[in-house]
Amino acid sequence: MPGGADDWVYVVTDVEFDGPWPGPNSMLSMASVAVRLDGTRHGEFEAVLKPLPGAGPNPATLAWFQTQPEAWLAATTGRRPVADVMSDYVGWVRGLPARRMFASSPLALDAVWVDYYLRRFTTYAVLQGPDEPDPLFTGPGLCIRSFAAGVTGRPVADLAADAFPPAWLGEVSHSHRAIDDARGYANLLVHLARQRTPSRES
Repeated sequence: MPGGADDWVYVVTDVEFDGPWPGPNSMLSMASVAVRLDGTRHGEFEAVLKPLPGAGPNPATLAWFQTQPEAWLAATTGRRPVADVMSDYVGWVRGLPARRMFASSPLALDAVWVDYYLRRFTTYAVLQGPDEPDPLFTGPGLCIRSFAAGVTGRPVADLAADAFPPAWLGEVSHSHRAIDDARGYANLLVHLARQRTPSRES
């Protein structure tokens, strides 16, 4: 790639939740795929979480899930204590090669949920300030949707998952099952990186 090879590991993450607000609502499930831009994979993480104490689902979100029974089943089966899931997630991320960057599509959605849960149940976060030692992620975060806009020249608002050819997502259906969507976005990130990389022969 211009300026040297990109040796970062991108922790491509998708979350499913039962409402718009972390805290009053709960994250139901989360999944991450660790990938380099050359397509090298470094593993996956997937978990279904118990609801937060005192939280409740948003009626509109719950109504939407009623139209997606398979997604609801995937997001509510095998629920585990939140503190255990977040501890396991930290251990998994810390076991990845150095220079790790959180990535999602869009970053402003998934990162907000994961950051809230990390800060509430661990000593880490998605974005940690300069005065916080031992950061979990060593990069500022990557918005895959914004990256796609830069590569394709299309407006960010037009680039939901269904806007891309299935081949760009590695033929992984965007099912609203967290691991499926994380895998699809990981494939998309690699595809976009190859699109923007000039051929060595050019």
